[in-house]
Amino acid sequence: RDVKVHCTVNTVPRNDEVDRLPAHLERLQSAGVDALILADLGAFALAGKYALRCGRHISTQAGVANYESARAWHDLGAKRVILARELSLEEIREIRAKTPESLEIECFVHGAMCVSYSGRCLLSNYMTGRDANRGECAQPCRYQYALMEEKRPGEYFPVFEDERGTYIMNSRDMCMIDHLDDLCAAGIDSLKIEGRAKSAYYAAIVTGAYRRCLDAAGAREPLDPAWRDEVNHVSHRRYSTGFFYGEPGQYTADSRYIREWQVQAL
Repeated sequence: RDVKVHCTVNTVPRNDEVDRLPAHLERLQSAGVDALILADLGAFALAGKYALRCGRHISTQAGVANYESARAWHDLGAKRVILARELSLEEIREIRAKTPESLEIECFVHGAMCVSYSGRCLLSNYMTGRDANRGECAQPCRYQYALMEEKRPGEYFPVFEDERGTYIMNSRDMCMIDHLDDLCAAGIDSLKIEGRAKSAYYAAIVTGAYRRCLDAAGAREPLDPAWRDEVNHVSHRRYSTGFFYGEPGQYTADSRYIREWQVQAL
């Protein structure tokens, strides 16, 4: 199809998995994968040995949040860093200005945000046995919580934001489709859109909308409201601009998805 394929190998492997990783990396290279997205230093080193033809990209789970970290990964052979989601636009500009031009910079621009720093969450593993850093997050930050006092077991006290209670760790979804000109001006090379656990329909609609708006921004044309409407019509939580312009704020009334439209195939 003449498209590039980037494959995630960004979990934190245990010893028995590291034993099997060289064969897996060789299979990916043989399949024609263009780049591997990595977070673990050992996996990164193995990729440089067993998948030489694949570019090595540093996952957001590596938590790259400063120019020294970005430069260090580049010195080790990384072609691209996918920055931590907690950075402001100004911080990204500084990273771009203080890193080699040959290092590509990628940023998340659309999708779910994590209550923990760069996805380093222990809640899911602790509460459900599903490891967030191994692609199995159960999203316990979306649960509704109550307070229980030690000497009153089984007696739950609601934590009120208003009369409906609160979802104290609930994050808004990120949506930067209105600000692609700012992202381009900051020197970002690639935009990352959430796809994990999403349908092909969701991925196609959101990616298509961003592609049209990115082309418009490059041509200095105004944003067509039709494409902005597209990202409003897919299932999503209430939007924010992430940390690009400051604190994103939370929505604590509930954690439900907004699904106000019915999509029908013709």
